[in-house]
Amino acid sequence: MTDLVGEFRHKLDAKGRLSLPSDFRKVLPMNLKITLSPKNDSLYVFDSDGFSAWVASLFNKDGGFQPSNSKHVNMRKVLNSRAKNVELDASGRIGISADLRNAAGLGKDVVLVGDTDHFEIWDAKRWDDFCNSVDLSSLFDED
Repeated sequence: MTDLVGEFRHKLDAKGRLSLPSDFRKVLPMNLKITLSPKNDSLYVFDSDGFSAWVASLFNKDGGFQPSNSKHVNMRKVLNSRAKNVELDASGRIGISADLRNAAGLGKDVVLVGDTDHFEIWDAKRWDDFCNSVDLSSLFDED
């Protein structure tokens, strides 16, 4: 998955299905992995290779995943257990299980946010609050 960008406001239907933007459907495979974000504030959606690369990248600061390190083994196990396989249906929707919707605090109104190699699904109010807390002007401060 590459070059997923943009913000798209959608609604979850009564069965927890979410229609993906056409920009995303053009570059996504049919089979995806969805997982709760590390801070439990949203859901992350990856292609299979992207998910594996993301999990591996989380161990980079420790010199990479070390199978002899029980902390690494336990963390990877929990990360993998939180992921679920989802498939795009013929209408370009994914189904999000009730447990994932509840864990991420998703209401009916959600925002899909492209973040280059994956996209995120946020509750609309939580996303708006997050955006308001980020000060982009600090990127342009002069010394």
